[in-house]
Amino acid sequence: MVPEGRPDGAGAGEESARLQAAGSVRKGCDLLANSQHGCLQSRRARIHQQINRELRMRTGAENLYRATSNARVRETVALELSYVNSSLQLLKEELEGLDGNVDANQPQSEGITVPMIPLGLKETKQLDWATPLKELISGHFGEDGASYEAEIRELEDLRQATRTPSRSEAGLELLTAYYNQLCFQEARFVTPARSLGLLFHWYDSLTGVPAQQRALAFEKGSVLFNIGALHTQIGARQDRSCPEGTSCAVEAFQRAAGAFSLLRENFSHAPSPDMSPASLSMLEQLMTAQAQECVFEGLSLQAPVAPRDCLAQLHLAQEAAQVAAEYRLVHQTMAQPPVQDYVPFPWTTLVHVKAEYFRALAHYHAALALCDGAPVAEAELPALEQIFLGLPASSEPRGPALPQEQEERRKLGKAHLKRAILGQEEALRLHAVCRALRRVDLLQVVLAQALRRSLAKYSELDLEDDFCEAAEAPDVRPKTRRRPEGRAPSFSRVEVADIFHRLGPLSVFSAKNRWRLAGPIHVARGEGGFGFTLRGDAPVLIAAVVPGGRAAAAGLKRGDYIVSVNGQPCRWWKHADVVAQLKGVGGEGVSLQVLTLLPGAEPPGSGDRRPALGGLLRSQKECGWETPEPAQASPRPLLGWNRKAKRGKTGGRLSPAPHP
Repeated sequence: MVPEGRPDGAGAGEESARLQAAGSVRKGCDLLANSQHGCLQSRRARIHQQINRELRMRTGAENLYRATSNARVRETVALELSYVNSSLQLLKEELEGLDGNVDANQPQSEGITVPMIPLGLKETKQLDWATPLKELISGHFGEDGASYEAEIRELEDLRQATRTPSRSEAGLELLTAYYNQLCFQEARFVTPARSLGLLFHWYDSLTGVPAQQRALAFEKGSVLFNIGALHTQIGARQDRSCPEGTSCAVEAFQRAAGAFSLLRENFSHAPSPDMSPASLSMLEQLMTAQAQECVFEGLSLQAPVAPRDCLAQLHLAQEAAQVAAEYRLVHQTMAQPPVQDYVPFPWTTLVHVKAEYFRALAHYHAALALCDGAPVAEAELPALEQIFLGLPASSEPRGPALPQEQEERRKLGKAHLKRAILGQEEALRLHAVCRALRRVDLLQVVLAQALRRSLAKYSELDLEDDFCEAAEAPDVRPKTRRRPEGRAPSFSRVEVADIFHRLGPLSVFSAKNRWRLAGPIHVARGEGGFGFTLRGDAPVLIAAVVPGGRAAAAGLKRGDYIVSVNGQPCRWWKHADVVAQLKGVGGEGVSLQVLTLLPGAEPPGSGDRRPALGGLLRSQKECGWETPEPAQASPRPLLGWNRKAKRGKTGGRLSPAPHP
């Protein structure tokens, strides 16, 4: 049938209108998704505020209860405390319902996949950097703190933006950029004996209880935690009905596990439960298990496995058994104190459901291999026994051999199907017990579909005259072709420039050093030049002073840093730039301003005692920090605990001052 023709103009106009309408629908969907995420974050923030208010009331009531000796007052305060504790419990349950809403971050796709567990971000309060930084810049660095308002505002805006990052690569880059900036600020403004004086407030991601600490390391650790949490949300949002989506999900969960592992290994004295070693270990195991699940899904999607492909079905059975083993380990960890006291109950139940579901799935694929698979060659029998019975591959028989007769294979396959059905029924029962999971329709669809498939296969194998009781099917040995390992965050991929770059190179101009400025000092050119030797870059160091020369007469000393040449600031100049400037000086001489480190300060490269994190970041270049190269790149810390002294050697070039 030929469609009726229409004028080009009208057709083009209608087509344009249709495309605009489709674009509006897509835009509306994006806005709807963003608004739903925003509403969820707003509700969580509101609950955090209410919990904080109730905690303040409880603290005040507890102080009054301990301070008073009046029996009536104590009775009244005890009653008030019971009300406050009840309100706190209700608020925590409401927050647990939001965190346990596992389908909130699930992808919208045509494929049916098991939901994943995303982790909510830690919330924080707004922070005022201006007052302490201005005081420190004025008091220690000797500069006008008010002139750095633009830099302080840039830092505050960056932190504010990290409170609500987008669930995308851009959000990860934003958190990483702020993390790198915190490394700069810790190296410049923090000493082992003195903090910035700021109080960092963060809410626990699992319980909603607020925690506060003055250590900048707590801020860095919370940002690193959010990097891992954001990876979990990105992984949960992937469309795992296609191979590309499963690959992206595997990588996201691997990076999440790496972030939590990095935090666990290098962060101590955590003031909140979600950053305790036990919680971080549980989260690391959970993300590894979810990555393993995505590996299984990817293998299932690579190529449809024919029912008669015995070995392919058995390999899928082993992969499913590996996923079940990972989730059983996670469930054991969640059921142990202290993790069980604050992990959301829907998480524990979902992990248990997945352990039962994938163990049943392993038996289902084993049954397909036995009942529908083609006869196996004798050379492949050791491999099959290794899968089913856990026997090592050997030419000598060990234990019972696998049946080769069709009837025996049917009976063993029926036994595996029986275990699959029992496991799937148990998964459905566990799903029905948890009220939060009952609202996840997608999970129920997956479980019910698997059960119907197993029952249908079982009915095919169940003969009318089969009165023999089926033997107990052995466990399927867990094994995987690809075991996902945690991948630590790559901080060097996000290059940032030090916001307080104007203060000077970190090797000298930091709170760890004390100095005295001298000058301008006028140095005339003599017959042998200015009488001093230069070394290093940013800032350039006076390495030696000729006794009796013009520089010595002017008061310059070995170890002084040149910070100004003829009124031009040169803190960031390289060695060649200063030499070129001095060569251009005429007979009138040069005016220098120099900086002298005072006793107690550590000269650059002599061993800055800075907290380090396992030696993961060795230099500014590894962090990807865009700054002019100083004379010595300094190690940068990730967190503020686990202090280790690092010793380096000062490098640089020796160059005499230019001769006339």
